Amino acid sequence: MQNFTYWNPTKLIFGKGQLAEIKNEIPQYGNKVLVVYGGGSIKRSGLYDQVMATLNEMGAKVFELAGVEPNPRISTARKGIEICKENGIEFILAVGGGSVIDCTKLIAAGAKYDGDAWDLVIKKAFAKEALPFGTVLTLAATGSEMNSGSVITNWETKEKYGWGSPATFPKFSVLDPTNTFTVPKNQTIYGMVDMMSHVFEQYFHNVENTPLQDRLCESTLRTVMEAAPKLVNDLENYELRETILYSGTIALNGMLQMGYRGDWATHNIEHAVSAVYDIPHGGGLAILFPNWMKHNLKVNPGRFKQLAVRVFDVDPTGKSDEEVGLEGIEKLRQFWTSIGAPSTLKDYDIDDSQIELMADKAMVNGEFGNFNQLNREDVLAIYRASL
Repeated sequence: MQNFTYWNPTKLIFGKGQLAEIKNEIPQYGNKVLVVYGGGSIKRSGLYDQVMATLNEMGAKVFELAGVEPNPRISTARKGIEICKENGIEFILAVGGGSVIDCTKLIAAGAKYDGDAWDLVIKKAFAKEALPFGTVLTLAATGSEMNSGSVITNWETKEKYGWGSPATFPKFSVLDPTNTFTVPKNQTIYGMVDMMSHVFEQYFHNVENTPLQDRLCESTLRTVMEAAPKLVNDLENYELRETILYSGTIALNGMLQMGYRGDWATHNIEHAVSAVYDIPHGGGLAILFPNWMKHNLKVNPGRFKQLAVRVFDVDPTGKSDEEVGLEGIEKLRQFWTSIGAPSTLKDYDIDDSQIELMADKAMVNGEFGNFNQLNREDVLAIYRASL
């Protein structure tokens, strides 16, 4: 494996009834609090009232930013930054899923930056500091509650990019599985696809001697796969929600990727799709990832064989590495389809009319991918296989 330094300063507060802990955490940072949330589901579930009551008990002066989109937009982050700068906000509390947290990260960094926040996303500038913020997670998916990464969409220019900084780790994150009970079935499915995709992105690398990392990835995938079919039919099962919530955090808090760098090409390819069509990120990954795998099978057939045997229980007897790997890929497709994930771009009424544009968006920074570098023709081939 490669040399590495692991650092993650986020305090994880996990379990039922842990919301009250924000009373012990937030006062360390200040009294003026901006609460950021999405489209209103936290009000319907009662979580909004619980959060506000807790903040009122603390005597906090509360400001609000509602309406963060599923693919959070720079325009919404700019509104939050303006609130912070005009009101001297001292702490931000993100209440929601990964999109709310991603938007909050940009608000926190943008509040400490003199220029336009989009500069930080396109890496024209680097976020050296940020307002402190915490999260109350309501959706198991992105792992944003315990990492420094963020993905932001510029709807006007049809661009969607990932960015991050050591300054944008949450100070704390509250993960109560009961807060995910009201997540609809389709979003639950997308979340589980997303966390599995995060593991796949890390699993496919070219560094030798990573036996423990491989097993950690494989066991995370198997854990999600064991729980997923049960959860989609029992959405308020605490034990299943607990398992999936923790799996989503482990999948992208850096623990699985010590000693190497994963691929991350499929996320880049999907970002271009959802930048143009605004589809659910997890849905896009469910469509694209098996086709990325097939496109790259010959790069390292042994890697795909290992995944197929250890995670998908493929019998390798009498088969080539490529045959075993392909069977594993087909089993992944079958599994995602079985829990209700989409399998083609047609499922979102996407045809080939914009694939050239999507390829241009994906290639904006040149060839990409750490397992195998992709060029424009590679990207187009994956899009065409996904139609």
